[in-house]
Amino acid sequence: MKRVKKLKAYNLQEVLIVLVIIGILLLLALPNLMPLIAKTKSVEAQTQLKFIYNSQTTYRYMYSKYALDLDEIDFEAPRTVNENGTSNYNYELLAADNNSFKARATAITDFDGDGIFNVWEIDETGTPKQTVKD
Repeated sequence: MKRVKKLKAYNLQEVLIVLVIIGILLLLALPNLMPLIAKTKSVEAQTQLKFIYNSQTTYRYMYSKYALDLDEIDFEAPRTVNENGTSNYNYELLAADNNSFKARATAITDFDGDGIFNVWEIDETGTPKQTVKD
């Protein structure tokens, strides 16, 4: 008679218990990670606003005034997630004259689900400022 050799293994109950514990730990950690997620997504707005600032500065050197239209500075906003793109922000120029301009990036998604949409602005000083914190 042959002896059947038993292999060491985990049963289904043990695997399910481990998965439940991991799920509970994720639920506990997720609220602490939401501000970090919003912060990393705001890097996109800051980068694009810096590009607008650089383009506006170049335009001012050429024409002695700031542009009031994004097309004049050859800025094409990336496609948003609503348009099957990757951008989470809409970009617009609010004001422009000979000496100053103001551009804004407004989030189209609520990163942490609190109903507040992130807003960043930049002006002729070149420093992006967060006006509405998500």
